[in-house]
Amino acid sequence: MLMRTDPFREMDRIVQQLSGTSGTWSKPSVMPMDAYREGDVYVIAFDLPGVSPEAVDIDVERNMLTVKAERRPVAKADSVKVELSERPLGVFSRQIMLADTLDTERIAADYDAGVLTLRIPIAERAKPRKISIGGAIDRKQISG
Repeated sequence: MLMRTDPFREMDRIVQQLSGTSGTWSKPSVMPMDAYREGDVYVIAFDLPGVSPEAVDIDVERNMLTVKAERRPVAKADSVKVELSERPLGVFSRQIMLADTLDTERIAADYDAGVLTLRIPIAERAKPRKISIGGAIDRKQISG
């Protein structure tokens, strides 16, 4: 149901983790995700801990799904001295090419406990259906 568009994204994610760099708007970090089918719905779950729902942007243009989010640093008083900071900050993004068999007009999004879950129904035209055998076809109507 999904088609990967950039085979080097996973390598970029590993390099960013090892180097400790944060994502920017021009070069966002990759957000981890799971994708699976649950009956007639395709489910995609993105890990976005510490990101407020207002900082998440979801767009669909044709069959390209884009999810962007930004985790900003927490404002600290002048008297606070940071001893350790390991949680990544910055911009996170993921673009996914969706198959034509998904109904992009009816995507539902939920955000709970730092997980953004998108539910995309399978399009009616893509569901299996029975074809009944009818009467004979009048060949004159077809040819002329």
